[in-house]
Amino acid sequence: MLHFERLILGNGLRVLVHIDKATPMVAMNILYDVGARDEEPNRTGFAHLFEHLMFGGSVNIPEYDEPLQMAGGENNAYTTNDITNYHIQLPLKNIETAFWLESDRMLSLAFSEKSLDTQRKVVSEEFKEHYLNKPYGDAWHLVRKIAYKQHPYQWPTIGKDLKQIEEAHLDDVKAFFSKHYCPVNAIMCVAGNVTLEEVKTLSEKWFGNIPAGEKYVRRLPAEPRQEDARAKTIYADVPLDALYKAWHMSGRLTPPYYASDLITEIMGSGFSSRLYQRLVKDEQLFSNINCYHTGSLDPGLLVIEGKVREGKSIESANEAVEKEIAKLIAEGVTDSELQKSKNKIEAMIAFEDMTLLSRANNLAFYELIGDAELINEEWNKYQEVTTSYLQETAKEIFRAGNCNTLFYRKKVEPGV
Repeated sequence: MLHFERLILGNGLRVLVHIDKATPMVAMNILYDVGARDEEPNRTGFAHLFEHLMFGGSVNIPEYDEPLQMAGGENNAYTTNDITNYHIQLPLKNIETAFWLESDRMLSLAFSEKSLDTQRKVVSEEFKEHYLNKPYGDAWHLVRKIAYKQHPYQWPTIGKDLKQIEEAHLDDVKAFFSKHYCPVNAIMCVAGNVTLEEVKTLSEKWFGNIPAGEKYVRRLPAEPRQEDARAKTIYADVPLDALYKAWHMSGRLTPPYYASDLITEIMGSGFSSRLYQRLVKDEQLFSNINCYHTGSLDPGLLVIEGKVREGKSIESANEAVEKEIAKLIAEGVTDSELQKSKNKIEAMIAFEDMTLLSRANNLAFYELIGDAELINEEWNKYQEVTTSYLQETAKEIFRAGNCNTLFYRKKVEPGV
């Protein structure tokens, strides 16, 4: 059970306080309610670009990292299709440094053509290195494009097209910042050996005078129910054929989400999973295989992906995956399989709660999706999943018409 207190500043900033008297450190997590799904189709990659721009200096602080390092702190950030998250950890005695740094960049980034140009180049190189020049790097661009026709999950966080990042204008960047990076669209969690009064005083001092901004109301197009299976084949310079199969699943706040999570554990998480035991170890069709889901707030994707073993055909590998899915739908799972997967989830939840930074991060996330108290109810929702409900969920997900398949094949040299 994670305990916390909540306060809301006059400008709408939600502040969570988690007290841990056993640590000399303090963690500050600031979550902005913006991700790649909130971008315009002709201006994608902006949420991720801001992950970089937010470290480029603000109105009163030219360098973000230097004062934090002097205070003995460290920081990082990440962007998903749903959220953008920034976090700091530093010694408790220097807690005010965190408030000073984070409030100043929420107040106003130091926008300049030079800063934009620098970060634009960094992101462009990242795009090239990880998505264009890396084997299988564009697979998720392709999978998303096959699976989504309406919802903005159809592009990854890096963006739809490198050109859109390269051509990002300063005015577009400023408009994106003013729309999303303001108190009313943010949640801050402070965790450590602090008091509610201390955090309240510092929050009012450093964040209280920042203009609230306008509450962002999300109106995204819903993805229509998929009725016909889709498939695409591409050829590329890769060492092995790879198979990617994706099915639409329910969103983060629905009961089927928890059953879906357990399905991925049973089917393809680790060496003891069904797909690994059957298709890697026994039949030796794949060199590796995984089953996972995107964890999206809106309806996401459940995915099976694997590299096909040299000398085996991608068609027979695909048939074998389909056969394992048919078995799951027809027979369901055993009580022991379900319990084992629940035990793994329970251990994972407990492990995440061990670090101060994870607790601050998770509390902010659960506050975003409805109420930070949900963090204490999550395990019960997994416990409620029965073998029959899991089988029911599997039947709905693995409908033939709901399947999206990418056959990622290696190029065959002429004459071979």
